[in-house]
Amino acid sequence: MTTAVPHPPDQASPEKIAPTWFTSALAAPVDARTVSVKGARIAYRAYGPEGRPGMVLVHGGAAHARWWDHIAPMLAQDQRIAALDLSGHGDSDWRANYDLDTWALEAMTVASDAGIAGRPVIIGHSMGGFVTWAAASGHGASLAGAITIDSPVYDLSPEQVVARGKRATGHGRAYPSRDAALAGFRPVPAQAVVLPYVREHLARTSIRQHSTGWGWKYDRRVFASPRMSWSVLKPFECPVALIRCTDGMVSPSMSDAILARIESTASAIALHAGHHVMLDQPLALTAALKAVLEGWRDPAWRSAANAQL
Repeated sequence: MTTAVPHPPDQASPEKIAPTWFTSALAAPVDARTVSVKGARIAYRAYGPEGRPGMVLVHGGAAHARWWDHIAPMLAQDQRIAALDLSGHGDSDWRANYDLDTWALEAMTVASDAGIAGRPVIIGHSMGGFVTWAAASGHGASLAGAITIDSPVYDLSPEQVVARGKRATGHGRAYPSRDAALAGFRPVPAQAVVLPYVREHLARTSIRQHSTGWGWKYDRRVFASPRMSWSVLKPFECPVALIRCTDGMVSPSMSDAILARIESTASAIALHAGHHVMLDQPLALTAALKAVLEGWRDPAWRSAANAQL
């Protein structure tokens, strides 16, 4: 199913005036589509003409495709970009149970349905990086590359730790009004620096009205099942890159340990940003992703691995 719609412009309040690059990104044309994966309807948003090489963007836990709204159009200048809502998130269907392999299959199916030419690149943030590694593990020969963004390898993801400790704001909570829900939007884990116009856009696209009030667009059960194991990390059949955030969840030692398990030639970039890099340093993130992709086209770029942007 496909519906061609323009991105709605951001209606920012006066104190949250957005720069031109941001409003231009939100105004970019987008195809809103769905595809069925193992009996669930998976929603995604695609940018750029079909039939070009491209990538699939995977959000973190309790997030959704629209966390990429201001980044995907800047990557779509000469590529086909698809950002999906994993099952249990955003506008996709919920499942009785969730696992990384099924989420990886959703990403691969979206790549095919979106009309990406050739082998896609999978890019995942936080828990979405776990999905990216699962895709590289199970579908590596079918990928042009796999990039993770500040994805720490714990027994549980950061979102799962908070959810299971019952400290996460809004998990299962019903708000009496739209404004109350918007005011309750908080990134998990918390982050000191957030661009206000990005926060406002993400808050608006993260809520919906339920029978009992306003709440978030995710199933709380997503935190119960999927786990990331060090055993998933191994030499993959595709190029791999790791982006970590200096004020995020992946320490330099953890980054080194991840790279040691993947392959010695994997690229690593450190961004001076918080864990939710699309909320505080979206332009730096976009530049880093472009640099990695260009590096894969130019083998000499590998000598610049472990650079800092």
